[in-house]
Amino acid sequence: MSSPRILVVDDEADIRGLVKDILADEGYEVSVAADAAQARAARAKAEPDLVLLDIWMPDTDGITLLKEWSEAGSLRFPVVMMSGHGTVETAVEATRLGAVDFVEKPLSIAKLLRTVEHALESGRRQRQQQRSLVPPLVAPVGKSRVMQQLRDHVQQIAPHSASVMLVGEAGTGREAFARYMHSLSPRAGQPFVSVTCASLDDDNAAARLRGSSHQPGYYAQADGGTLFLNGLDDLSPVAQRVLLADLEEGSWTPEGGPRRPLSFRLMSAAIKGVETRDIVRRDLLAHLDVVVVRVPPLRDYAEDVPELLRYYVDRLVDEERLPFRRFSVAAQNRLRNYPWPGNMRELRNFVQRLLIAGGGEEIGLEEIEREIAVQQTADEPLVKQDLLALPLREAREQFERAYLLQQLMLCNGKVGLLAKRVGMERTHLYRKLRSLGVDFRQITDE
Repeated sequence: MSSPRILVVDDEADIRGLVKDILADEGYEVSVAADAAQARAARAKAEPDLVLLDIWMPDTDGITLLKEWSEAGSLRFPVVMMSGHGTVETAVEATRLGAVDFVEKPLSIAKLLRTVEHALESGRRQRQQQRSLVPPLVAPVGKSRVMQQLRDHVQQIAPHSASVMLVGEAGTGREAFARYMHSLSPRAGQPFVSVTCASLDDDNAAARLRGSSHQPGYYAQADGGTLFLNGLDDLSPVAQRVLLADLEEGSWTPEGGPRRPLSFRLMSAAIKGVETRDIVRRDLLAHLDVVVVRVPPLRDYAEDVPELLRYYVDRLVDEERLPFRRFSVAAQNRLRNYPWPGNMRELRNFVQRLLIAGGGEEIGLEEIEREIAVQQTADEPLVKQDLLALPLREAREQFERAYLLQQLMLCNGKVGLLAKRVGMERTHLYRKLRSLGVDFRQITDE
């Protein structure tokens, strides 16, 4: 087995030589570079298993070089930053760009060797995950009591084979919880097949579920794993009959093939109240709702919104290479009190729009208010919020802010016109706008 290759990038010859000698004595294959240009050349010649990268260099600094590799999607190795006078902000930025650790000069030999060992192990784990056919699934985010209880419930029922129906509003993440449950079950190494029930119409339901001897259907694709029926309320009557017949028999017959036993765990997602609305036939429900998991709307665990905002920022920056932005405390607080009628899906889309739109690194309250106002349509209530669940003062402030902001935008930021429109004296209106944090000057400029 070949020795790990380490590239040391530092503009100080003494440091380069010292680190090279220390690591070479430990059996590592070491190459050195005095600046970013030499680092690029060394990397092109042979991909390293680890890079020790100095921050302060004369031509291109280490943070810029790290960002270059990260944005190009070519950061396939761990990077440890080195600096004699780094700051907390620099360390945070380096970590955000993909650095796995940070060491200070003058270097401690023991600390250097420990850091190198840990970084190489981190790189080995990352490569193993990238080779895996199924990426590791992160547990649903949230530290609230509601989310913790839900995760505990899912973990409790995951090892069993009983059918599970996840009930909740659209966009609450029912499929994410189903996948999480599958990942914790004995079937984790087998397929998870998600079926959109609306795609099973009266003409194709039998063919898509059962398949044929030449074309495997959903049953065969999920063999040994989990079949997830997403949106039971969209399941056509014919599809319900086909599914019921096969579940009653415990087997199915593909077109042109022999009869086969059903061998998968069945999970499904349904809207709240599906059991009482006669949307799905009761005899079919008896097979599907052996265990019911109720997935709450986002407004029931609003204290998790700040953590969810950070999670989706990081995820979208990594997956879609969108520019990094952070939400101010005031913006986070405002979004904690927003009702999120579209739940998790709406929150993710909200974050994505703000990152795509770009702007300053910090997303402030004014930008949040404008985005909320833009998303409202004529047939929606002005404030899509359960105001009765709030204290009177907070409910009044939220209504007044949303009302005046939307009216101000309709008046093109003209406070005089707004005063006439809402029937308020102008001086009083100015004080009200300031107290609610509505910046009429910014709207006028735009």
